[in-house]
Amino acid sequence: MVRVTQSSTTSNTPSTGTVQLAPSYTLPIALVFIAIPLVWVQPWVAGVVAVFGLFLLFQAVTLRLFFTETALDIFRGETLIRRFPYQEWQNWRIFWPNFPILFYFKEVKSIHFVPVLFDPKTLQSCLEQRCPRI
Repeated sequence: MVRVTQSSTTSNTPSTGTVQLAPSYTLPIALVFIAIPLVWVQPWVAGVVAVFGLFLLFQAVTLRLFFTETALDIFRGETLIRRFPYQEWQNWRIFWPNFPILFYFKEVKSIHFVPVLFDPKTLQSCLEQRCPRI
């Protein structure tokens, strides 16, 4: 693991510099609320959905995504936990644009499905600017 301190720019319109995505708690909170009525139908399913929603809420609070000049960086606190260089990306997509819940991207050697725990509009604009789809 690499410790990196970055200066970030938080904005709705990405620049050519580093952009930090603001967290979005919509998906985790929606899952927790969906679990409430499920208690009367299937209590164990409700528990699984609620725990998953709380897990995603924890991830939204602790993780930070940075779009840099050359890569998508994922940080937990000040620690860089993963770097995805744009040159290795082949494709990306955000599923269900009206209620974005899943972000998919394919690298040369792997495929990633990431829940949308960050501002979806800024995510899409950064992706369009830095990794235009083919």
